[in-house]
Amino acid sequence: MPSKILSAALVGLESKIVEVEVDISSGLPNFIIVGLPDIAVQEARVRVRSAIKNSGRPFPYTRVAVNLAPCDLKKEGPSYDLPIALGIFLAHESIESEIPLDSSIFVGELSLDGHLRRINGVLSIVMMAKQNGIKNIFLPAENAPEASIISDINIFPLKTFNQLVKFLNNEESIIPLKPNPTHFEIEEDQDETFSLVKGQEYAKRALEIVAAGGHNLFMVGPPGTGKTFLARSIISILPSLGTSEMLEVTRIYSVAGMTTAKKPLIQNRPFRNPHHSSSAAALIGGGRFPKPGEISLSHRGVLFLDELPEFPRAVLESLRQPLEDGVVTVARVSSSIQFPARFILITAANPCPCGFLSDPKQTCCCTPNQVLKYQKRISGPLLDRMDLQVEVPRLDFNKLTQENASQEEIAKIREKIKKARQIQRARFSKKEILENSEMGHKEISKFCAIDFEGKMILKKAVEQIPLSARAYYRVLKVARTIADLDQEERIKINHLAEAIQYRIKQMGGLGS
Repeated sequence: MPSKILSAALVGLESKIVEVEVDISSGLPNFIIVGLPDIAVQEARVRVRSAIKNSGRPFPYTRVAVNLAPCDLKKEGPSYDLPIALGIFLAHESIESEIPLDSSIFVGELSLDGHLRRINGVLSIVMMAKQNGIKNIFLPAENAPEASIISDINIFPLKTFNQLVKFLNNEESIIPLKPNPTHFEIEEDQDETFSLVKGQEYAKRALEIVAAGGHNLFMVGPPGTGKTFLARSIISILPSLGTSEMLEVTRIYSVAGMTTAKKPLIQNRPFRNPHHSSSAAALIGGGRFPKPGEISLSHRGVLFLDELPEFPRAVLESLRQPLEDGVVTVARVSSSIQFPARFILITAANPCPCGFLSDPKQTCCCTPNQVLKYQKRISGPLLDRMDLQVEVPRLDFNKLTQENASQEEIAKIREKIKKARQIQRARFSKKEILENSEMGHKEISKFCAIDFEGKMILKKAVEQIPLSARAYYRVLKVARTIADLDQEERIKINHLAEAIQYRIKQMGGLGS
């Protein structure tokens, strides 16, 4: 009689139930797997046969057919090894288990000796099981700490296939892993990088606004002025992730295979710094079976693109849609998959190929044509999406030798940013928005109201800079964040004026 075991498939960040059906019939020895399996699933035939035999269990030398349903859903990866092996065993021998198999999910990769290895995407699988009312999950012991993040579900950690068989035969007990609330205990980041930044008060103020509202930042200046160090220092002033944000980020990293048994939950905000040789698929996400790219791995954190003009133009242009929507859609012929992409984009560039166009101490050796060609590598539409644009000038000797900022000063900055974020959480408590940078037109109209004087200032900015419609709304969002830092309910003239000054430095005038 055919056996049926429940397993799970990953589709992007989501998980879906897969029924593993096994039928053993008379005929020449044959082992086939159907149901749109990829190469890794097809190779399960070798792993499963050896694992069963080396576990001291009989393997049927007849015709073995395995069907992975639904058959129109592509199956990938080695996570089906365990359910296939168990299905074969159940179809060959009877088991009277106290655990209902029809409300249990089995996932895991088998080694040739029957031990289980960790798999990717366990958090998505456990969340799916909970949503579908499935109470039990059997998985590799190495994945158990990650699975225990989710409550109200029985997690059975397994080390070997034989252990599972003995448990189902009531020969051995396995204690379900209880949810571990300590995973969500926030680890205070003791990084003091921001206090080590010398000078650059203008850029540091911009970083403070960026951290408070989740805005995008473009920095330009000669080489060696500290643009990269400034970008890295923002992590030390960003507030800790909330519980829901931790789950969002961990789910992405779980699917990407970047979680470990020692660190099953991502507690710190991500900081990703891909090289300028990265492809569009590496940055945006993709592949035959689409996986999250750098912008999704930066979700709720920071994506830093150093030497921005060195990135291929097509790669940079692919950022435009995710920057607006907060999600990236990877389209394939068979389906489209969405990955979250709410990140702070920080970019850095030199003003010209040699880097010294705006340097008062060193002469630029580039021709006007070279400068123009270099600057045009960054398109106007992409630059228009950068909320704050600042120049990072050369530091003089006095700035280089000044003392580091005190811990008290940095603590005050962190507290201001934390309070500004709390104001935003309260403001958007009834919406799926966490930061000012995520506001749409409706929210801007409601929360970014300005008086007549403010409108006159913005009118001059639109006419003289000039500002596009997109830049106009981004100025309002930045002004809202500056007002939140001052704990002001309404946007005042000084908030608008400061927001506008961060839009004056356009790419065409990097050297001015």
